[in-house]
Amino acid sequence: MLPKIAIIDDKQDILNVLIRYLTRNKKVEIETFSNPDLAYKSIMNGSYDLILLDIMMPQANGIDILKEIKKNQVITKVILMTAYTTIDSMTEAYNIGADDYITKPFISLRDVETKIFDTLNL
Repeated sequence: MLPKIAIIDDKQDILNVLIRYLTRNKKVEIETFSNPDLAYKSIMNGSYDLILLDIMMPQANGIDILKEIKKNQVITKVILMTAYTTIDSMTEAYNIGADDYITKPFISLRDVETKIFDTLNL
């Protein structure tokens, strides 16, 4: 069975690029969400090996979603995506339970893939 990844980002073009790139080698199954509320419900009802989560979305803050995931003891890896990296925000994210982070815009899709596969031990 392939590892299952949820990608949550309010920008559909980012979702499209990531799903196209990450599914080309057929090592993972991906479900995308542009609506954080729907994503949160799916996370609470589903089973994901990894969640790739944007921090800054108009409808929700990824840090708050991460807090809820950890509070509800959902067992999954979480990689945060952000265009606004500060030492304080990343320290907070790691303290809450994030496994890693990726800065946007992506420098290389291969680097994104490597972080995901390393986190999943693939």
